[in-house]
Amino acid sequence: MMASYIGIHLLFLAWIIINRLFLPALSKHPKLSAEPLVSVLVPMRNEERNVEILIKSLKNSSYSHIEFIVLNDQSTDGTQRELERTIAGDDRFTILQGDELPVGWVGKVHACHQLQLAASGDYLLFVDADVRFRPQAIEQSLVLMQRKGTQLLTGFPAFDVTPFLSKLLVPMLHFVILFHLPIALANYTKFKAATAANGMWMMFERTSYEKIGGHAAVRDSLVEDVHIARQVKAHGFSVVLANITMSVKCRMYETNAEVWEGFLKNSYAGIGRSPLMAVFLILFYSIFYVLPPFLAIYGGLSGSYWWIAPYALTVVQRWYVDMVTNQRWYLSFLIPLQAAAMLAVLVESMRKSLKKQPYSWKGRHYS
Repeated sequence: MMASYIGIHLLFLAWIIINRLFLPALSKHPKLSAEPLVSVLVPMRNEERNVEILIKSLKNSSYSHIEFIVLNDQSTDGTQRELERTIAGDDRFTILQGDELPVGWVGKVHACHQLQLAASGDYLLFVDADVRFRPQAIEQSLVLMQRKGTQLLTGFPAFDVTPFLSKLLVPMLHFVILFHLPIALANYTKFKAATAANGMWMMFERTSYEKIGGHAAVRDSLVEDVHIARQVKAHGFSVVLANITMSVKCRMYETNAEVWEGFLKNSYAGIGRSPLMAVFLILFYSIFYVLPPFLAIYGGLSGSYWWIAPYALTVVQRWYVDMVTNQRWYLSFLIPLQAAAMLAVLVESMRKSLKKQPYSWKGRHYS
């Protein structure tokens, strides 16, 4: 029995390594044959703490044919003041004031919709306010899009994880992609079920974006990034999920409460609100990722040291993912706690959904 259990973990490791081969990276030395106009579009709601670092990243961009449009989505903090101070008259920037949120729309989706209405670019790059990126990141994304002939490029950045709960939950985003998503199907077919996307970094070819109906097509979605990527595929266009971690970084949360609230609204929705899928994931991760350290303790105390192997293999799986996604390697030893935290947030997210309780994010409530 233990030999089979170890064998399964070896298969998991092999799968992750093979799956990663289909995840293209951004070019280290991008060369463009033409420079289309790129509109960088940033929705902001109560992002006072992120304004200065983001605007510095935007200003330092090495791509020249560009416009930056920032939407202040009815912030109640000092976002507007910080925007005016840090932009300081740079004429590449436009600041918009967001409209009231209409019934039936999710806040971020409505902000992105307003941003694209004001954009002039041939390409639309939507980025979150907590993203920071290297000067060449925009042309790197353009080069990969042109090389792949794709209409949407997206990816998950490297994560700066400060609160303890973010060390557990945030790095699992990369693990879930490399473990659960068949990336060959995601990147080389129009199969909608095999689709992943990340709203922190989404670059659309403008004409294709308009043909799918833009963000208005997913106005009520809490996981709008995945759903709009599926719309791209449904209209016959292609999506590329790329490894952008060497050029794009993000600090998603500053407090444990923010981490919990942020994951809560997306966890159950992200699996299609399926109780069967939730039960499967709870059993799967409990057996293969929460249980191994207990087996290792038993093995160490009893002298049956091969019982340590499953935990060691889960750490190697996690380490490999962290290595290729520019994450802190030592977090790999926390994989049992990371899996347990992921399950805890999934259970609570499902409970709230089944009881029709709203999710909260930045002062707004969603069902």
